Amino acid sequence: MNLEEINNFVSSVEKSIKYPAKVEKNEKYLVGVDLGTSYIVIVVLDSNKNPVACEMEYAEVVKDGLVVDFTGASDIVRRLKKKIQEKTGIELVKAAIAVPPGTGKRDADTHRYIVEGAGMDVTAILDEPTAANSVLNIKDGVVVDIGGGTTGLSIFENGKTIYTADEPTGGTHLSLVIAGQYGISFTEAEKMKKTSEKQNEIFNIVRPVIQKVASIIKSHIREFKVNTIYLVGGTCCLKGFESVIEKETGIKTVKPSNPLLVTPIGIALNCCNKEGD
Repeated sequence: MNLEEINNFVSSVEKSIKYPAKVEKNEKYLVGVDLGTSYIVIVVLDSNKNPVACEMEYAEVVKDGLVVDFTGASDIVRRLKKKIQEKTGIELVKAAIAVPPGTGKRDADTHRYIVEGAGMDVTAILDEPTAANSVLNIKDGVVVDIGGGTTGLSIFENGKTIYTADEPTGGTHLSLVIAGQYGISFTEAEKMKKTSEKQNEIFNIVRPVIQKVASIIKSHIREFKVNTIYLVGGTCCLKGFESVIEKETGIKTVKPSNPLLVTPIGIALNCCNKEGD
């Protein structure tokens, strides 16, 4: 894994939010739709896997990896798709999606129905850490996707997934602790968590939740030879998150510069996996 190259790639996708790329109308596009607990994200790449556009919106329509507001999620996906199409002049017709490890077919189908309802054929359904590894390209180690509701992980050996797991601890739990500490609403706590000036202040408050995430990781990897932990997902954007994981597990821990976008990008990279695509 070349972390510098990954950070540059992720940064270029981030820039495409404000500055979408010029496109060719006959180009085939790779689209990834990530229905997250805190954010719904759509990433578009061209056929050469270069960033084209990205849109995201804060949402509370998914809980612990499960859609709890079908209509709300559908509306957001349609809205984000429309924004990208208006900015770029292209039509988004296919997309890949991802779900937490261990998600049942019924719940995975709900994710698919939302995307199909927005007018995009779903070409692939992945688990989130495996999608993230399409960006990281690690051969051996564990990818941990810490989202708003769950901590999902995939262990890789020689580039192949040998174990997956998912447990309900994530960014929502950090926000609940912050809300309780300061006597504020959950929404206000979410905003505080994302404010860079407040991160040092809240770090020690949420440390026990991060330690809980570390214990989840540790319990699932204890039977495997894991030398490196790779963190992705919006929750680990919190400054110093990786240092707690490394201290608690005793294993080298790596975090890309913007872990929020790694999984959505990885989903997009897996868009065209059907015959004829």
